[in-house]
Amino acid sequence: MVTTVNTTTGDTIVVKVGSSLLVGEDGQARRDWLKTLVSDIAKRHRAGDNIIIVSSGSIALGARKLGLDKGGRASLAEAQAAASVGQIALSSLWSELLAEHQIAAAQMLLTLDDMEDRKRYLNATATLEKLLEHRAIAVINENDSVATDEIRFGDNDRLAARVGQAASADRVLLLSDIDGLYDRRPDSETNGQFIGMVETVDDNIMAMADGSSSSGLGSGGMTSKLEAAKIANLAGIELSIISGREDHPLERYALTNVGTLFKAGDGAGARKSWLGGRLTSAGTITIDTGAVAALQSGGSLLAAGIITIDGQFERSDVVEIKDENGQTIARGLSEYGAMDCARIIGRRSSELETLLGYAPRSAVVHRNQMVLV
Repeated sequence: MVTTVNTTTGDTIVVKVGSSLLVGEDGQARRDWLKTLVSDIAKRHRAGDNIIIVSSGSIALGARKLGLDKGGRASLAEAQAAASVGQIALSSLWSELLAEHQIAAAQMLLTLDDMEDRKRYLNATATLEKLLEHRAIAVINENDSVATDEIRFGDNDRLAARVGQAASADRVLLLSDIDGLYDRRPDSETNGQFIGMVETVDDNIMAMADGSSSSGLGSGGMTSKLEAAKIANLAGIELSIISGREDHPLERYALTNVGTLFKAGDGAGARKSWLGGRLTSAGTITIDTGAVAALQSGGSLLAAGIITIDGQFERSDVVEIKDENGQTIARGLSEYGAMDCARIIGRRSSELETLLGYAPRSAVVHRNQMVLV
């Protein structure tokens, strides 16, 4: 196989494949269906698009090999064991099918920490960039063999959005066992209305979600897909939920355009996009209504607007900024550690040097190190 350097100007597309599509009820890979998907991917690859695959299925495949009940999800230890066995089968399958189209496959296993830590995130970004440059297709999964309940994505929908962000993708396609978003479950007594396009994922849209996985094999549901859409929107990436139930799902989508499209936002800068997509923080700062208005008008967070703080964060740690009702308003990098921050709660900027014993920072969280969510 000859490796070539990418000189095309095609789109970068992240394709996420869930467990319920990739693995049948018998615990075996749905190989014939997967061949049709790989054929679609290869067609786009030949046309000049850069493709990244986020693939679930390692736990489901490993559970069958180990003879585990409940799809290998009865306990964290069983899920980790199943993942370590199934990941070999999963990566081999993708490598084999892509090789039939003379495409090199690369495996990347990521954890939540890899995407939350700025340096590791940039390392992942550099790896993806180099793989795309050489026209390889990265097959990415969460590293479930070492992830814990406390430190994990828990679903590949949000991972796909974060990968899209890291790769500066143009779009993310979430292949699902449902053809998009409905205002209620389509199999409910009152049939749900299909939603073809969403401008912004607000509280009304989130209320339509059902957080469970219909197949029992996966770990996500519509809630995780909507959270992925939020991450993509902030990064300026469009995201679509489309059906993967039929053969050639990408080709079918190109022909029918049936799915739910979440429009791309204006796109924050690279650092702000990373901040907005984070799923964890080191602490919380609660602010008053005046500070909320200042932040929403593009201002920085000053000590005078702080009501309380929570957590043992250090300077430069990521903090959540919430209003008095507990609603997250923004995320940002704190200019002060928690101890110093506690000393200046509610104080004017002119008082800070006397209280701290050193020249104060320009803000507790500067607007350039903050993103509204």
